Amino acid sequence: MLSIREEIEKKEAMILSPLACLSSASKGRLFQEDKCSIRTDFQRDRDRIIHSKAFRRLRYKTQVFLAPKGDHYRTRLTHTLEVSQIARVISKALAINEDLTEAIALGHDLGHTPFGHAGENVLNKLLKDGFRHNEQSLKVVDEIEKDGKGLNLTFEVRDGILKHSKGRGPVVSDNSMPTTKEGQVVRIADLIAYLSHDMDDALRAKVITESSVPQSVSRYLGNKHSDRINSMVKDVINFSRENDYLISFSPTVMSIVLELREYMYKNVYESDIVHREFYKAKKIIEQLFYFFKENKDIFLKVSEYRAIKSLDDDIASFISGMTDRYVLYLYEKFFLLKKY
Repeated sequence: MLSIREEIEKKEAMILSPLACLSSASKGRLFQEDKCSIRTDFQRDRDRIIHSKAFRRLRYKTQVFLAPKGDHYRTRLTHTLEVSQIARVISKALAINEDLTEAIALGHDLGHTPFGHAGENVLNKLLKDGFRHNEQSLKVVDEIEKDGKGLNLTFEVRDGILKHSKGRGPVVSDNSMPTTKEGQVVRIADLIAYLSHDMDDALRAKVITESSVPQSVSRYLGNKHSDRINSMVKDVINFSRENDYLISFSPTVMSIVLELREYMYKNVYESDIVHREFYKAKKIIEQLFYFFKENKDIFLKVSEYRAIKSLDDDIASFISGMTDRYVLYLYEKFFLLKKY
């Protein structure tokens, strides 16, 4: 008699696209372990991520706007959930593995710093080998979670987490694309999500105005937040289905998306209003980094890290795992109250 997991795996083989990554065909985990009788390997990975401490901390990490005066601005957690929702819609329409897609999406930003990309930028300058949140996300699931034991995720989920980030680089690239179609869907869903919701938040904060947004965006994607997401998601689905599952936008929409991305960098991410707040955040992180470096005993006392790689890397890992409010708490404790 087949187990529930085996029944699910059998259904996947029957209904999913030949290009989907089947749970039964996973390349496996870093360390071998017994299979679950109910859940597939990718479902287990999803659950491990959701129950991790790093996932819970995303609730109190900045997306773009630092400590905004309002309840409706995105956090790193709501961003993650929006990426997951968008990626699942695309995956379902393309008949690829929705469980794998969801696991990658939920884990893709586990290593993101407090204070958004400002935190990432300052740690990148402080470390000899630099700091990249996608690499840190992989480090979280491999080495940091569960008191240093890691989550022991499958190769496919780990690959998708590592290769989701594109910055201002090509959306579709031969060199940095995830191995699976599911990972490629998360990569593009991440772009759809952050461009859409960051624009929505920037309009709410009056950092930009509707009239300043490139006219091509409203003409081709729509005027409302929901319309823009819908247009981009439909375009990815239709183009991918018509072009041998090349996970991408059509050339027309790709040009508009890239135009919108440059607009957002210039007018939001690199704007004076956002940078004034992030300048303070960068100084706080920098001071904490050097304080821990000069006071190793205090660092070892307050952190959970024990020479995973080097002191500098361990300090960076500790800081990157903090929530915005915990960074501020430690800064106040060590610099304002002088409580060592």
